[in-house]
Amino acid sequence: MTKIIGVRFKPVGKMYYFDPLGFDIKKGDSVIVETSRGIEYGEVVRGVMDVSDNSVVKPLKGVLRMATDEDVKRHIENKEKEKEAYKICVEKISEHGLEMKLIEVEYAFDRNKILFYFTADGRVDFRELVKDLAAVFRTRIELRQIGVRDESKTRGSIGICGRSLCCSQFLDEFVPVSIKMAKEQGLSLNPSKISGTCGRLMCCLKYEQDTYEALIEASPKAGAKVMTPDGEGTVVSVALLRGKVRVRFGSDDDMTQKDYDVSEINAGAGNAVKSAVPDEDDMYDETEPERIHEEPEKPEKKREAGGARDKRKPRGGRQQGNRQKTGPAEKDGSAERIRGRKSFKGRPKGSKTEQR
Repeated sequence: MTKIIGVRFKPVGKMYYFDPLGFDIKKGDSVIVETSRGIEYGEVVRGVMDVSDNSVVKPLKGVLRMATDEDVKRHIENKEKEKEAYKICVEKISEHGLEMKLIEVEYAFDRNKILFYFTADGRVDFRELVKDLAAVFRTRIELRQIGVRDESKTRGSIGICGRSLCCSQFLDEFVPVSIKMAKEQGLSLNPSKISGTCGRLMCCLKYEQDTYEALIEASPKAGAKVMTPDGEGTVVSVALLRGKVRVRFGSDDDMTQKDYDVSEINAGAGNAVKSAVPDEDDMYDETEPERIHEEPEKPEKKREAGGARDKRKPRGGRQQGNRQKTGPAEKDGSAERIRGRKSFKGRPKGSKTEQR
């Protein structure tokens, strides 16, 4: 077993694990740790806990020391310097006329580096900007381009639900969200209804996705033939959250509809419910090849033992017929005229009377 602690460097950011190295560390304490970016000041969000050796990515960096009063004072001063650096960088961006939007400035704990986070539609040539900033701050300058979701997470805002954004409150990492989730949950596909302030799909679509997937798997699809306590019918609609299924009986002339619980349909069917209308994802089965695109194999031509002359294709049916009729044993007029024509094409003009 290995002892670890969880440390965050931002109020709502990713949690990193470190070795406590024998320090009596509790949740809420401030520590000084060494990371790939250098020495940083962080807050402990998880106290000392034991985990298996296989779940730890080694080598695990350890805690340098508990944060002292001087460390806390320097951390507060860095926050004040970040505000000043933000104003200076905004002025420099406007002077150079760069199409970029500054989002955040972050000072390293030992002040040997300043990070500027910005957003832009495309690539930005900020080499001259870096030179000006380095001349002002006399330290290492680093500019990083981030996405629109990170911008909303850093700045925060109010969502369409009336509450603060989830990403700026408690989400450590962004989870993948697809339009398929909105379809399965029966939401409107209007972008203004399912998009957040960042312009991307709302992260909250992922919260109930597991529940919807379980309900969809246990419920029949619209258009499926099912067996109910009143007989066989066709599913008209499905209310996933209420667990209700509306089934249609009879033909168009004498048609009735009735609502059932999903459990009643499954119990009365006796067999697995199968949809009569295939899903878009099930239209093509990978296990069976598509025969529509198959081309019939062309039969191989058998070569006769006649030499190279047999491989030639006839130029036309008439000529092929003439060749079949023309033989060495035929002495009719038509055969002689054909031979005369062939010899006439190859002979000079002086031999015309002689050939006729």
